[in-house]
Amino acid sequence: MNIALVTGASSGLGAAFIRRLDQLGGLDEIWGVARREGRMEALASELRTPMRSIALDLTKMESVEALRALLERERPDVRVLINSAGFGKFGTYADMTLQETADMVDLNCKAAVALTAAVLPHMGRGGRVLEICSSASFQPLPGFNVYAATKAFLLRYSRALRWEAAPRGIRVTAVCPGWIRTEFMDVARDTKNGRTVRCFPFALRPETVARRALRDSRWMAVTTCGLPALVQRAASKFLPHCFIMACWEGLRRL
Repeated sequence: MNIALVTGASSGLGAAFIRRLDQLGGLDEIWGVARREGRMEALASELRTPMRSIALDLTKMESVEALRALLERERPDVRVLINSAGFGKFGTYADMTLQETADMVDLNCKAAVALTAAVLPHMGRGGRVLEICSSASFQPLPGFNVYAATKAFLLRYSRALRWEAAPRGIRVTAVCPGWIRTEFMDVARDTKNGRTVRCFPFALRPETVARRALRDSRWMAVTTCGLPALVQRAASKFLPHCFIMACWEGLRRL
């Protein structure tokens, strides 16, 4: 049984990936993983491809273990893994609770790595892994510090994993877009100082990111899914990070 497994499947970018995979076809099932089962069931009703809704909280390692056990039991051939689950919070170190900080690290880093490790034994030649990073991963971002740091971790992990998985014919792509028009901003603003970041230039539609990311994952190690994030990536290689952070400080206050 050929499947795709998508986390963060109940809304936003995860749901856009599922819709795009359904349009492309060629899968026996799509497995969606998220906390909100009702939303996944509503999404499943729109699709031609059968979708299995798996309600799990990936900040808890027992959820990853439950998914690993399900994979061991059913032994599917995972053709595509998309780690889209993640969240960010606006604010400085003083604005966020310890729980918010820990949950960001657990979901954006720990869960992504653990789930990838659980899925890879069930992936054969030609399989693809898309780790949803961010253009925030290219440089430190005051006022968005922890999120940017978690995505920098995931970017480095993805780049090295691509080399490790290459002998098995598995391609790993770090997806690093800029702002996306999803519920992400509402969640990010729900902090003690949610107006720390006020400007979201060049925001992309989630459908655009999903389409470009799946296309680029056939050959690219890193995709930004758009010109602004590509410029940001290039600038981070040549400009001092202190200069980029100073520019960011001005932009986020607009």
